[in-house]
Amino acid sequence: MTALEHVAWPTAPLRTERLVLRESEARDRPAFIELFASPEVRIYLGGPRPRDELDRAMPEVPGRRPGFFVIELDGTMIGMITLDPRDTSRPGHVRPDAGETELSYTFLPHVWGRGYAAEACAAALGWFTAVRPGEPVVLCTQSANDRSMRLAAKLGFTEVERFEEFGAEQWFGVRSPAAPSA
Repeated sequence: MTALEHVAWPTAPLRTERLVLRESEARDRPAFIELFASPEVRIYLGGPRPRDELDRAMPEVPGRRPGFFVIELDGTMIGMITLDPRDTSRPGHVRPDAGETELSYTFLPHVWGRGYAAEACAAALGWFTAVRPGEPVVLCTQSANDRSMRLAAKLGFTEVERFEEFGAEQWFGVRSPAAPSA
């Protein structure tokens, strides 16, 4: 199993040319609410959630766990990346025991198209490769999500299969541990 519970967390912030990947903080809560309430962000993720529901349910410091990174640009949260065990009950696996780690990401729409997702995901994948050498990472996205499909290819993911889930065709890919950085 590729779970990260034995990895020292929080990790020191990861820095790229323009971004910081770090543990979440209380000051990030409004950006989390914006991510989950945004119709643009959530178009391929089951739709937006009501802001009042999010405000009531979201913890003061969302997302505090190994493998969860807030993406910061100039001191402000612009997105998040997670590296979590893929649910064994879902379709799409590359190992007989279904013990894969799945990359997920969401970014606020005002930063789309500037390369931040590729830069941040490459840094998170580099970190993961260092703490879990030899472990493959999987990614699942709706095949209709052109942006996510392009990012998956740029990050070195290759298609394993497609299947129907959540009422839409899903693209499932794997990134070998030796894949190039974006």
